[in-house]
Amino acid sequence: MKNSHITKKWYLYLTGALLAIQAAVFLIFRGESYPQIHDNLDLFMAHYEMLKKWNLWFSHGADAPILHGVSRDLFGSEFTFYNFLYIILPGFWAYLAGYFAKIAVGIVSFILLSKDIYKEKYNLYKPIIVVIAVAFALIPVFPTYGIAFTSVPLIVLLLRKLYYAGSVKERIPLYIGVFLYPILSYFSYHGFFILGYMVIAVIILWIKDKHFPLSTFVSIIVLSLGYIIFEYRLFWAMLFNNNTVTIRTTMDHGSLSFGQAMATALSEFVNASFHSEDSHTYVILGVVLIAIVIINIGHVKSGESRRILTDPINLVMLFIIFNVLIFGLYQFEPFRHLFEMLLPPLTGFEFARTAYFNTFLWYAELLLVCTRMYDSKKDKIRLLANVIVTVAILVVMFVPQVYNDFYYTCYNQAYKIIKHKETSTVNYNEFYSEALFDKIKADINYSGEWSAAYGMHPAVLNYNGIASVDGYLGFYSQDYKEKWAKIVAPAFDGSPSLKSYFDGWGARVSLYSGSDENTYAPLRNLELNDTRLMVDIDELKSIECKYIFSRIEFSNASDLGITLIGTYSDDSSPYTIYLYDTGFDTPN
Repeated sequence: MKNSHITKKWYLYLTGALLAIQAAVFLIFRGESYPQIHDNLDLFMAHYEMLKKWNLWFSHGADAPILHGVSRDLFGSEFTFYNFLYIILPGFWAYLAGYFAKIAVGIVSFILLSKDIYKEKYNLYKPIIVVIAVAFALIPVFPTYGIAFTSVPLIVLLLRKLYYAGSVKERIPLYIGVFLYPILSYFSYHGFFILGYMVIAVIILWIKDKHFPLSTFVSIIVLSLGYIIFEYRLFWAMLFNNNTVTIRTTMDHGSLSFGQAMATALSEFVNASFHSEDSHTYVILGVVLIAIVIINIGHVKSGESRRILTDPINLVMLFIIFNVLIFGLYQFEPFRHLFEMLLPPLTGFEFARTAYFNTFLWYAELLLVCTRMYDSKKDKIRLLANVIVTVAILVVMFVPQVYNDFYYTCYNQAYKIIKHKETSTVNYNEFYSEALFDKIKADINYSGEWSAAYGMHPAVLNYNGIASVDGYLGFYSQDYKEKWAKIVAPAFDGSPSLKSYFDGWGARVSLYSGSDENTYAPLRNLELNDTRLMVDIDELKSIECKYIFSRIEFSNASDLGITLIGTYSDDSSPYTIYLYDTGFDTPN
């Protein structure tokens, strides 16, 4: 009897065990966990902690202490769920809460949508629905917008229910849900495209049903209002701050030939891009493609070739292909410039983010395929479906992907136990080294002086409440980018790749090496061959930079006229900080 119960509930034991393992790892190691640093700890985490330390979350008309002062409005709204976690919780706990909220939202939204679609057949499909839902929720996507990724099934559910609702009374709570949805989403990553897809849906449904789909059209207005209200700072900066020319106008978004753009689209189809690596490559891709071939051959053999055009599996695949085509074509200049000509305020906007929706669509395809296998009523085929979804979820958990914090925490901690030494990378606590910087600030009686970092990400300064003239931000004035280019011009003379990187993008504003070395790699032991600081010191002082926090001792400090005022270390940190005074006199 007991074994029979376990066999029937295998999917709950499997998913429950995997979720418990994840929770245990992060709760045991906490700040000694190893989240991805690139485009994560060096970006939004530092920004959010900066807003908290300077009491700027709810401020208006204020500047944030980064890049010598940029508008607070560039750092996200206080009215989104993920951001709110950073308002009420300490840094790491906010990160962890966001991580598990992403998982919870993904599981609930995927299961609710499945229930709405399959209705009375839900219980038959429940084992594979639950496993796929948890696998989808665990996908290692961009952490800050993880909830935006995993909440996509929720907006699909709300729009489905609105379309089928029979009365105004039924629609009102659904419209409220659509209006509130942006609290979980993010306009620049998903909202813009959701609205675009909804416009297309209105046209398709109008043709299909032969009457105007009013409820869907109204939901476009309601959802738009939700994004505008809950992300009001983004819309203000994007639409009403047109007097400032930003780096978005000069960013190099790629200039591929049409053939290269199509090759890029194919690569995206197979692998998924940096922020949206969803683990579909290893199992789901092959299973779905094989299933599509078998299913469509079956349609032809049965004399029902027309079903090829209406089969949900084929339609979802067309959606996936459309998204990756846009991803590739965005890097084809004539295509991109057409959008920018039609919508000038969106110049520099990443239309390639259509591919982000494929994270959900691949798992939807897996579900469609596996439910089709369950419909066969053959025990062996159903067992095969169970094996497929089990392997799929294990891949998500245990295969290294860019943002698989669980994997890298396990790997680094196991390495320390087995090898009896540290890995080259640093954990959350070590990266920010709060105790060390608290010690430095207390020693110099720090009171908001503008500073710069060398040998580490400027995010470390931002996180620790130190005002920085450098930083990482994808939207700031072109004038400041040009000013910074003058400051680091001496470094660029010997660093052609870094110069090209800065000129073509410019979001990372840092003091660079004079010999093309990476000076901000988050390594435990930073070893540079070139120990010179290559800057125009007068230009640096012209933006009021008082301190330089460096992980190396500069060999040309006397030539620049900067003074080493202290060397700092702490047992809790892998850093040794050499603190330099540039000679800029801070006004009293």
